[in-house]
Amino acid sequence: MSWADRSIAQLRAGQVTRCRPHGGSMRGRIESGQLVTLDPRIEPTIDDAVMCRLRGNVLVHLVKAVQGQGSKRRFLIANNLGKINGWVSRGAIYGVVTSVED
Repeated sequence: MSWADRSIAQLRAGQVTRCRPHGGSMRGRIESGQLVTLDPRIEPTIDDAVMCRLRGNVLVHLVKAVQGQGSKRRFLIANNLGKINGWVSRGAIYGVVTSVED
């Protein structure tokens, strides 16, 4: 069971959830272990931090670009240190970060 399984289940059920992601790739914006609140009802836009699945990994990273419309819409995911991770569909984004707390 991954660190995010409970949060993903709640987000898929349409519920706002909170979790503490770990890692250094978002430092400067979200520090490792900070409490983040995620909302699945918000449509992601450029510069939003989102929880998503990319190549089998669950990440809390940034939306850097958006292409397409409707069901063909896709989002470019990157960390806060300048690394581009790749494109995901809207279905791969579980929720948008709405707050960060210690």
